[in-house]
Amino acid sequence: MPTLFQKQVYAALKQVPRGRVTTYKQLAECLGCRSCRAVGQALKRNPYAPKVPCHRVIASDLTPGGFMGRRGGAALRRKLDLLAKEGVRFHADKLVEPSRLFKFPDRRPHSEF
Repeated sequence: MPTLFQKQVYAALKQVPRGRVTTYKQLAECLGCRSCRAVGQALKRNPYAPKVPCHRVIASDLTPGGFMGRRGGAALRRKLDLLAKEGVRFHADKLVEPSRLFKFPDRRPHSEF
């Protein structure tokens, strides 16, 4: 059973539309949380994928970050494939179009998952 914090992470992430990405840090800030690692841990345990699109979260340096608790291998290739299907591309391990970064509204999400 997800914790309240995990539910808040998932609810916020559902705002990120197809073809856009956010960062662990932006997602944390949206929630009023100081730990982007806590967000990463919640996403690692995401039982609602792909309804909650955790593949749309990347690192602040605009590299892909991790996926399913891994920072490479088949898991990361899957994340990159999912993003590519949405039009989000990486070159030399960097996001090609930073304009694809989603900006959260200034308010915290209030919906429960």
